[in-house]
Amino acid sequence: MLAAHVIDLIQQNQILDMEEALLPESDLFALGLDSLAVMQLLLVLETAAGRPLPQAEVSREHLRTPETIAAWISAQP
Repeated sequence: MLAAHVIDLIQQNQILDMEEALLPESDLFALGLDSLAVMQLLLVLETAAGRPLPQAEVSREHLRTPETIAAWISAQP
């Protein structure tokens, strides 16, 4: 999965309410990603990936930016 696809998913599903442009390196937590939004984002990502994501590996570091999300999902078997 590419960072651009993650950005599209965040915007299409209104995961964050923001006025500025979302970039691959944008810190999602600084932009307001909270625990409820994390759960919404994980559901959207699992649907887009077509498989469940390993809940034991969910971390703030993996979800920090669209780039880190894309890298984490791409590394999954």
